[in-house]
Amino acid sequence: MGMSSAPGPSDGEEAAYRPLAEINITPFVDVMLVLLIIFMVAAPLMVAGVPVDLPNSSAKRLSQPKKPMVVSVAADGALYIREEAVSAAGLVPRLMALKAEEGDTVVYVRADKSRPYGDVMDVLARVGESGYQRVSLLTQPKPGGSNGAAAGSPPASAIATPALPAPVQAR
Repeated sequence: MGMSSAPGPSDGEEAAYRPLAEINITPFVDVMLVLLIIFMVAAPLMVAGVPVDLPNSSAKRLSQPKKPMVVSVAADGALYIREEAVSAAGLVPRLMALKAEEGDTVVYVRADKSRPYGDVMDVLARVGESGYQRVSLLTQPKPGGSNGAAAGSPPASAIATPALPAPVQAR
């Protein structure tokens, strides 16, 4: 928004053809909005992977652990790895040994709701000390809620609860 004055009597013919030095940003804004809309529509379409016809292989499939890694804290404070009772001091070495045998996997931590929060956090810290990077907390679904299992949750036989628990990611 510049201000231009009318040419004075001494300016002559040259002043009538002086260019106006203003930037008109309206076309720029229009182009940017159109590009924004195009990218907003195209971005979800780019998430899909590239279709690839994979070759056949005679290699064996990578095996998943037979049992999920479940660390439980009982109502009396006893610690269990799967169904095996362990002491608080023996939790980290036992988890390290299992990791060496079976490889890295998701560790599911279950705790009785009567246990103090600090006890559960202590177990989570010990699981982290043992070298496991992925830890999930297991909960019981509320009655009347959905009983569907979340992806990646352990099978129902590995957990002695009436309904399949849904993992909650913890970091």
